[in-house]
Parts: sequence; C-alpha cells; structure tokens
Amino acid sequence: MVKNRKFEKRITQLPPEIFLKIAQIDELKGQWTAGANLNPQLLGRLKRSVLITSTGASTRIEGSRLTDDDVDKLMQGIAIQKFADRDKQEVQGYFELLKIIFDSWEHIIFSENSIKHLHQELLKYVEKDQDHRGKYKSQDNKVEMVDEQGRRIGVIFDTTPAYLTPKQMQELVEWTKYALEAKLSHPLIIVGNFLVEYLNIHPFKDGNGRLSRILTNLLLLQSGYLYMPYISHEKLVEDQKPQYYLALRKSQRTFKKGAGDIAPWLEFFLDIILAQSKEAISLMAGENVEDILSNKQIAVWQYLQKKAESTPKEIAKETKVAYATVRQTLSKLLDLKKIERVGMGRSSRYRKI
Repeated sequence: MVKNRKFEKRITQLPPEIFLKIAQIDELKGQWTAGANLNPQLLGRLKRSVLITSTGASTRIEGSRLTDDDVDKLMQGIAIQKFADRDKQEVQGYFELLKIIFDSWEHIIFSENSIKHLHQELLKYVEKDQDHRGKYKSQDNKVEMVDEQGRRIGVIFDTTPAYLTPKQMQELVEWTKYALEAKLSHPLIIVGNFLVEYLNIHPFKDGNGRLSRILTNLLLLQSGYLYMPYISHEKLVEDQKPQYYLALRKSQRTFKKGAGDIAPWLEFFLDIILAQSKEAISLMAGENVEDILSNKQIAVWQYLQKKAESTPKEIAKETKVAYATVRQTLSKLLDLKKIERVGMGRSSRYRKI
C-alpha cells in the first residue's frame, strides 16, 4: 500500500463543481462507448488527422513554428527548408510516439521506467538532447512561457530542485498507480493530480510539457476515454494556452503551503476533457451520417430516407444488402438516433426520425 497524505488531502478537498463536470464528461463517455461503432476507414482517417493536429499543437505550445500543413508534409517525407532542424526533429519524435500510444496503450505499463522510456523516444531525433534523453535533470530548471515566435517571455514558476527529483517522481508515480488501482477517487481527479504535480516537478531537462500531453493521452485511454485518438486534446489546450499556464500557476503556487489546491488546474483540465467529449459525440452523431457509414450501410440509410417504414427483410431485399449487415446498420442508426423502431419482435419496422 502506497499512501501519500499530501495527495490524498488534495483530492478530498474539492468543490462540488468539479464533480458536476466529471458527471457530464462520464455521461458523454457512456454515449461514445455505447454508440461508437464507427466505420474503420473513417476512424483511420481521423486518427491520422489527429496525429498531425496534435503534433503541431503540442510542439507549438513549447515554441515550435510549424503549422499542421508543415507537419503533414514532414511526415510524408517532404523536405521543408525554412524551419530549424530542432523543430523538425521534435515534430517527428512527437508524431511517432503519439502513434505508439494510440496503437499500443493497452500494453504500456505506467511506471517510472516507462516514463523515462517515453521521454527517450520523444527526443530520439533531437540532436541537442542526446545527452539527457530518458534521464532526470541534473540541474535545476524553470517553467517559462514562450510566444508564437518561440521567444521566452517570462518565468511561470520554479520547479523541484534536481536533487529531490528522483524521490518526488518515485512518490508521485507509485501513489498514482496505487490510487488508480484502489479507486481512491475518480480517475480524472487522480490523473489531473498526476499531471499538475509532474509539471511542478519538471523532472527532465527538456520535453516536460510535450511528455505531459503524451502521458495525458496514455492515462485517459487506460481510464476508458477511448475517443482520445479521434479528437485532438493538444489542439484544445493550444487554443487556450494563456488559460493553461494560468491554471497551472494558480495551483502550483499553493504547493509550498501544505497539500496545495489543485482545483484551479482541475477546472481547466476538466473543461478541456468536456470539450473533447462533446466533440466526440458530435462526430459520432454528425449531421452527415454518411461520413461514418460503409458503402453498404449507406445503401440501407438512403433506402430508409425514401420509405415511411420498412422491415429488415424488406430492406435487405430492396437494397441487395445481406440481412446480417442490414441488422447491424439498423443497430448503428438507432444508436446514432437517426431512426426509430416501431413495434416489437418479428413485426418490428424502422423509420427515419
């Protein structure tokens, strides 16, 4: 058992508004889980798009100047001469690591060793970071805000001294694992506490912000928020970059006065997850339903739009689509609230809402 009075005090002294937001998020999460039988081809396209968007956003938060279009070209192997090698190296590392998270999150064990390995992978192309990849910092560092040109415009806060970093990271990771397994609180609260404390420690010489967003994707996927690969978390943070830094600062400046108050950070973090959840549901039940159906499913949907009511057998006969596929399509359209069922059993008929 790994107890930590400081962290446990933090997560039990939260305003009710936090739990209201979590309830909203989990309601949308349930809708996604129940209805997200999306077309695999569409999901593949979405994942590729999010990899580009998230890579661009996450590296721009830290001062990179590459647009999403630049990132896309780089990942296609198209040379872009106008940017520094460092920007291009950081983009490639983030893109490849995020893809690993999206594809293999179920097989990654959350631990100090995995965090160090992910840091090594994140920076594996960045020549200037060769000497400290996967290693905790050996010198003290500060968190600085950067503008759109990559210029440092101010120190946000001082971080944990280098000599205390290994001990504090061990305590943080072990408690987070214990808290998630023991269900000491809602996973979003535990993950939120991990992120704000991780960024307060700032354990590596460079790459801390980018790795925090990689870890956000990993931990939320492992907590059941399975829409992470299809809606860019990083883009939502980039769009509220000043509020992101402000929320971190508001919470982290309380950490030297006892347990600290993570509510300001959690409110921002949960607002981002709530926005992400809403976008996921909008995607699932989008106006253009044909974007998320296969060709045979589209044939069923188009037939239903022309008919007042039809049975599955009638639909299969008229569309030349296999009966099993018709039943599967009807189930999906019911989940998407595009059709309704009339009657029960063998006499069931379906019609467009």
